[in-house]
Amino acid sequence: MSVTLTDPAERLLYRPEEAAAKLSIGRSLIYEEIRLGRLQTVRIGRRRLVPPEYIARYVELLKREAESAA
Repeated sequence: MSVTLTDPAERLLYRPEEAAAKLSIGRSLIYEEIRLGRLQTVRIGRRRLVPPEYIARYVELLKREAESAA
């Protein structure tokens, strides 16, 4: 499996705090969403990291929820 980067500035993995900053939400909320399984992560050793595509999936989930609530 090869990884192609479309934007050289795009990181491959974000710490939960960095993902929270990208989403403009707080640290405790990001960990709650991870705990609930709404935001997926990968583990490397004891570290929990968030790939950008999981952040995008989470945003799509939020959009779907907003549309169904409307």
